[in-house]
Amino acid sequence: MIKDTIVNGFENAPHRSLYHALGLTEEELSRPLIGIVSSYNEIVPGHMNLDKITEAVKLGVAMAGGTPIVFPAIAVCDGIAMGHRGMKYSLVTRDLIADSTEAMVLAHGFDGLVMIPNCDKNVPGLLMAAARLNIPTVFVSGGPMLAGHVKGKKTSLSSMFEAVGAYSAGKIDDDTLCEYEKHTCPTCGSCSGMYTANSMNCLTEVLGMALKGNGTIPAVYSARLELAKHAGMQVMKLIEKNIRPRDIMTEAAFHNALCADMALGCSTNSMLHLPAIANECGIDFDLDMANRISAKTPNICHLAPAGPTYMEDLNEAGGVYAVLHELDKKGLLDTSVMTCTGKTMAENIRGAVNLNEDVIRPIDNPYSATGGIAVLRGNLAPDGCVVKRSAVAPEMLVHEGPARVFDSEEEAIKVIYSGKIKPGDVIVIRYEGPSGGPGMREMLSPTSAIAGMGLDKEVALITDGRFSGATRGASIGHISPEAARGGLIAYVNEGDIISINIPEYKIELKVDEKEIEKRKSEIKPKVKEDISGYLKRYAQSVSSADKGAIINRR
Repeated sequence: MIKDTIVNGFENAPHRSLYHALGLTEEELSRPLIGIVSSYNEIVPGHMNLDKITEAVKLGVAMAGGTPIVFPAIAVCDGIAMGHRGMKYSLVTRDLIADSTEAMVLAHGFDGLVMIPNCDKNVPGLLMAAARLNIPTVFVSGGPMLAGHVKGKKTSLSSMFEAVGAYSAGKIDDDTLCEYEKHTCPTCGSCSGMYTANSMNCLTEVLGMALKGNGTIPAVYSARLELAKHAGMQVMKLIEKNIRPRDIMTEAAFHNALCADMALGCSTNSMLHLPAIANECGIDFDLDMANRISAKTPNICHLAPAGPTYMEDLNEAGGVYAVLHELDKKGLLDTSVMTCTGKTMAENIRGAVNLNEDVIRPIDNPYSATGGIAVLRGNLAPDGCVVKRSAVAPEMLVHEGPARVFDSEEEAIKVIYSGKIKPGDVIVIRYEGPSGGPGMREMLSPTSAIAGMGLDKEVALITDGRFSGATRGASIGHISPEAARGGLIAYVNEGDIISINIPEYKIELKVDEKEIEKRKSEIKPKVKEDISGYLKRYAQSVSSADKGAIINRR
């Protein structure tokens, strides 16, 4: 065991003295040391219950003969950080989480890990760390929030942001806005739709790094505590069998994850996180693989914001395993892959049943024959950009209109709320990319304002930033190259015509090439001078969005 190198022998007596200072007994030091990486804090609603999850994991580890030792990981609440400079600090925490976990594990010689994340960057950050460290690891998240209820209808965080847009447009009054505010987010947990946190927790199941139900069992259910205990027990079995993250997260596993992503209609942020995790596994992730997989993978779930169902409904319908079982009927998955259960995916999903065909459509009766995400290319995004196709109204799948150009999210939201965006417009928000932002802010405020005003079926939005999983409409993000690094988006002028064709995976700026070259000779991309500290270091070293906004590239 790894811990033997710092526990056994006379030369390690100083180390043992410090373990005894922790109150550890000789019996505990004779067992495998299991790091419990807890993201518990009192500011993120998805993490406020992780103290209970952590205690359950510790009990499971101890029951199975291990010695659990807890240390923390940070997490940012994207909802609270949304719409101001705090959002610059969301994506960048993914690398802080991975790096700090690496430091803690290698400094203290753990034999295995149980990761306890829940929200957006927290899950992929810990998956990156697991791949990098490659010691036996199991994931158990805090679970999704229950849906809210306003005026007899289920709601989620995107409903709240859209209510702000509706209020701004005079469509709802103060009392209704207050009702949304008080009842949209009723419990702890990751927000109740298929947003980034829940997307990544579901994909953690598909990748094989979490037990059944990790992505869907609601945070407030006691079954979540049972799952945590089983996760603590299971890591001991992985140590016994020497099954490690890179044995599980193979190229085939990432292929499976993309298939499930398409079927579930996951957040576009998965197209940042899956490449970053694959990179840590030593696997090249081709962004165009998304379109190849999408072309043959039906979209069979329409969870909020794409539709009227929520994570609690997916759980009751059979969860992720039921979705995988539907996909397997068409032979779309490699079910021979190993998982953290110690069994293959085929063994795991055998007997899975779709219990509600209104929530999980049968594979022969999908919402669409193609998957939930599309990668577009063209002169405006030669390296690619991403759209959540399953959340786009049919009439906006093909669109052409004049550009309304803004150099920040704040500029755009001010004009949107003023009512100066017209049907047919294509809103362009630039200098919000990984380097130019820096930090690639999510654009839930402008997209929700557009939806709340009833313009989501008439207006498109493109950005070198990114979108929340709560976004719906023709919202196209990750434009690469970004404006700050000389991408064509930096040279778009007000009124230029932009053509979007999602079924054909195309996005074009309809401006003559000579005019484009003239603009490039006259205009220099903007550089933000008012950044410092970690953001400055991040801006200097981060890759483009099409590579996953990775810092530690192989």
